[in-house]
Amino acid sequence: MNKISRRNFLHSTAMATASGAIALGFSGCSRLLTESAPQPPTANRYGDFLPDPYGILDLPEGFTYHAFSTVGERMNDGFLVPGAHDGMAAFPGPNGKTVLIRNHELNIGPKDAQSFAHDKRYREVDPEKMYDPGKGVKPGLGGTTTLVYNTQSQTLESHSMSLMGTLRNCAGGATPWNTWISCEESVQLAKDTYEKDHGYNFEVPASASIGLATPIPLKAMGRFNHEAVAVDPKSGIVYQTEDRHDSLIYRFIPDVPGKLAQGGRLQAMVIRDMKSTDTRNWKEWTDKIFPWTYDTVPVGQKIAAAWVDIQNVESPKDDLRLQGFEKGAARFARGEGMWYSDNTIYFVCTNGGYRKKGQVWRYIPSPFEGTAAEDKQPGALELFIEPNDSDLLENGDNVTVAPWGDLILCEDGPGTQFLVGVTPQGQLYRFGKNSRNRSEFAGATFSPDGSTLFVNIQGAGMTLAITGPWRKFMEG
Repeated sequence: MNKISRRNFLHSTAMATASGAIALGFSGCSRLLTESAPQPPTANRYGDFLPDPYGILDLPEGFTYHAFSTVGERMNDGFLVPGAHDGMAAFPGPNGKTVLIRNHELNIGPKDAQSFAHDKRYREVDPEKMYDPGKGVKPGLGGTTTLVYNTQSQTLESHSMSLMGTLRNCAGGATPWNTWISCEESVQLAKDTYEKDHGYNFEVPASASIGLATPIPLKAMGRFNHEAVAVDPKSGIVYQTEDRHDSLIYRFIPDVPGKLAQGGRLQAMVIRDMKSTDTRNWKEWTDKIFPWTYDTVPVGQKIAAAWVDIQNVESPKDDLRLQGFEKGAARFARGEGMWYSDNTIYFVCTNGGYRKKGQVWRYIPSPFEGTAAEDKQPGALELFIEPNDSDLLENGDNVTVAPWGDLILCEDGPGTQFLVGVTPQGQLYRFGKNSRNRSEFAGATFSPDGSTLFVNIQGAGMTLAITGPWRKFMEG
């Protein structure tokens, strides 16, 4: 690992870019553990929680929710709603309705009763529509469901399977061309009953029609423990997170923007002039004089980024992150949720920070992103927040951006789970509380009309539509 030392800092320089001066190194001498304090919380941004009489979701006064599409319900295509609801995105549908595409983080094994395979009619599915049928014995139980929801009447109009035969579809991301990229958080190789290698992304059209997508693995985007993606609509570049303790941040430059299956180039993020940087900010035994110190990426400092090509992207040994780190790519602490908004890519590192409570980063692409000219005007990386305080944030996972600019984070920690908001100034607040169980929130996303926040409670196997006085926050 390349240490972020005082010498590195004193010899670093700055470069002016379109977004301002971006430091090429960190003010990185070892720091005591008491540093890197978070912004103070925004007290009562929405008000105190009111206990839910149904014991599902506590919300502030004026907000309500509708629970729907719960595990085990019969869907419009005859299949049962699978469990382990996870990443999700909302798209504009016909007649002002909302199309939701929702992941299901199911594998092969004891959760059969919470999957489409509980109903043996899956054996009648066209083989071209089932990615890994498992030799007819143990199909891949992951995949996606597509839902059509009416935000005017707050009713579910239809739900059905839309991707089948994949594994552990955790998160993903919406594209500007109205598809959902669903990511496999698995690197299972073809063996035994597994007919196909796993660890790929799959694209699902955002259609209100009932039907299965053709499951084409987007192999050029890399085979690794995928988590989430975000697409820059200007360039068509797809950014990707990896759910590993020593993960990388990737970008995929498609040969043809919007046509991901036609191939492209996979790269990993590098901290410019600081090769193989460890951004996790974990405490570290460094020397005998100050044993509990750590090298840190400071909160709020813009840092110039670069990118390195990744080879052998189908990675039979699951070693892309090791290859990238050896080539100088930065190491991150479990990259999970990712979202594009207003020329910024936000991503969450679930156990970053010296207390391992989580970090939120933001990356501002270069005006020349993905071209040779970006060397003169590089993209800017910033550690946006690192609270190191479980009362503010405990292991954020999925993330979305509200219409008024706040981030909404889904917690996935060991205790009570909250929806956590983050203002553009980096102040944190709690909005919703899981009062049903200790399962994670997942898949937060706003309807296109801004009226409804959809979110999943994974362990309960249900989707919630939250409505309330959002407009007063949109208006400032």
